[in-house]
Amino acid sequence: MSLKQATFSAPTSLFGGLIPPAPKTYAAWPVWHDSTTKEVKFQPMKRKEAAKLLHKARKFENQSKEHGHQDGAIGRNGIMILQSLLFDFLNYVSGALYPSYAAIAEKSGASLSSVYRGLNKLRDAGVINWVRRCKEEWIDGRFTLKQESNAYAVLPSSQWNGFIEPPEAPKPEPGTWGDHPPMPCGLDLASIVRREGGSLSAQIAALEGDEGDPLARALARLGRLVNR
Repeated sequence: MSLKQATFSAPTSLFGGLIPPAPKTYAAWPVWHDSTTKEVKFQPMKRKEAAKLLHKARKFENQSKEHGHQDGAIGRNGIMILQSLLFDFLNYVSGALYPSYAAIAEKSGASLSSVYRGLNKLRDAGVINWVRRCKEEWIDGRFTLKQESNAYAVLPSSQWNGFIEPPEAPKPEPGTWGDHPPMPCGLDLASIVRREGGSLSAQIAALEGDEGDPLARALARLGRLVNR
């Protein structure tokens, strides 16, 4: 069994009913056998990184979808659940991510069974993993373990099973749309003035003389600062 919970039953009749059947007994701590009480360490993630991962997950789904099949490696439920994990529950500062099944179902608008299937598809595809958690409690003077929600981690795309990273877009050719124009060398006011002819001081004086032009006065103040 998957739980730390065992159920035992005796036959309904022992020795013709002379001995009553033994009552059912249960383990003291009904939690998943691989649950941990240790603190789970999370990895912070920026919102922009989360958006990139969701975009890649959609590409992964399209890559792995076979002809005639509705779902690929992740499935529609998986994409829906992943989006909810990344944008409804993930704490980008600490990386904490431990929603319950019910909380995921409420935020994503999916049923509990769809949440279960979506999470398992994501794990099988290597997109997410989780750790089962439990905590120690004392109830009526007795030590017990109480099951808590899973702690989830969204894994980098390099660990996804069968995902082919799309190639980076090539840089624009020189002189084409999107290419950065070359910056002129020695771009300073003094060199510009010398190219236009005349000394910097003469140009500043000419600009200051145009009292009716506020732009000329502003350029003159800039020229004085550069000259200084």
